[in-house]
Amino acid sequence: MLDLACGEGRHSLAAAALGATVVGVDRDESRLARARELADWKGLSIEWRIVDLEGQWPDFGSFDAVLAFNYLDRARLPQVRGLVAAGGLLMMETFLAAQRDLGWGPTSDDHLLQPGELARLMRPFRVLHGREVLEPVDAERWRAIGSVLARNG
Repeated sequence: MLDLACGEGRHSLAAAALGATVVGVDRDESRLARARELADWKGLSIEWRIVDLEGQWPDFGSFDAVLAFNYLDRARLPQVRGLVAAGGLLMMETFLAAQRDLGWGPTSDDHLLQPGELARLMRPFRVLHGREVLEPVDAERWRAIGSVLARNG
């Protein structure tokens, strides 16, 4: 499994704990250092790679599952889909444009989804599940997010 823009590795750690072979990728060395510490503390083996996803990508290969949470680069979506092996899954989740009205999070249209956009961006993959919701983060904050699980083939 490949976890793009993994940050401190929350999803990588969870997948590895369930037995997945995981590659976590992020450009922030300090966040990856924290991810390594957490993986070591939990006794998990994860391959961490420092990669600036706005620059030239290395050859990652292909994966049965690719995760992209809070990462949206529309121009690279064909490249992201290309990382998913035939029959594999792509799971994405990121903020909707409505997030801007909630007073925190991304504000640029480049990083915010329009209603229904994420499902369209998955083409030609088959969407297995999708949602767009306003949900609580904690007692003080809400988030507007779109999520999709899509299969290659």
